Amino acid sequence: MSLKLNKNDFFLTGMNSVVVAERHPQADFPSHDHDFDELVIVWRGNGVHIWNDIPYPITCGDLFYINAKDRHSYESANMLALDNVLYCRERFRLAADWEQLLPGEDTPQGQRYWRLSTLGMSVLRDKVDELAKECMKSEALSVQLSEALLMQLSLLLLRFRHQPDSGVLPDAHQLDLLLMALRAGIAEPFHLETFCRQHKLNPRALRALFKQHTGMSVTHYLRQLRICRAMSLLRYGNMTISDVAAECGFDDSNYFSVVFNRACGVSPRDYRQRFTSQAGIAR
Repeated sequence: MSLKLNKNDFFLTGMNSVVVAERHPQADFPSHDHDFDELVIVWRGNGVHIWNDIPYPITCGDLFYINAKDRHSYESANMLALDNVLYCRERFRLAADWEQLLPGEDTPQGQRYWRLSTLGMSVLRDKVDELAKECMKSEALSVQLSEALLMQLSLLLLRFRHQPDSGVLPDAHQLDLLLMALRAGIAEPFHLETFCRQHKLNPRALRALFKQHTGMSVTHYLRQLRICRAMSLLRYGNMTISDVAAECGFDDSNYFSVVFNRACGVSPRDYRQRFTSQAGIAR
């Protein structure tokens, strides 16, 4: 059963079109939808974002464009800090190509998930803070300024966002390079020392930086990426368990089953069967 969040509980007045809901920290939260749209910007920590039944391992720099018809929840939250920028499209007054700035329900889900660069995060932090202060005022000028700030924020997101699995990011920070390498090479063994030699980085310093921003180790994050990928393949694909294990970077399918069971509380086979049974009931 999904919770329903209503705009009347979040927006200051019936005229305000945008509000910032700070979640510092964001605890585990059950599946819900709402009668407004939102941007989700993750600043630090880690967790799992279940979005329309698809699991996304999240950490600093993740960006989601969530529509009113979407269902989502947060699980395994660990020092997770994020901001939800809520907005009502029907209240917008400024003439803009809002569909491009804020992808709507006609945009596929895969095109509404992005990553933000470290440079972009520092720029966006100030803009979100400015918007958070302005949207808590109800006079007409503040309502207009809030919408203008949302437009600026949306334009900055277009400038600083990149595809989650992109292997190229101009002027990338060392943390960006590592996160991209982990996501792009999920099926292959990853060796931090080799990565650091290639990019002339210090492994010890990079481990500390990664822990500071994500709240977990590099190994933990890579395991989370692999488990979430496996959950999607088991639920929506028809690959064998062994092939799923290999696709997610596990040479030994038995070890994969142990790791998956530890993370999800159920074996890969039983996890697949759960959704196969649900699909049969739905039919």
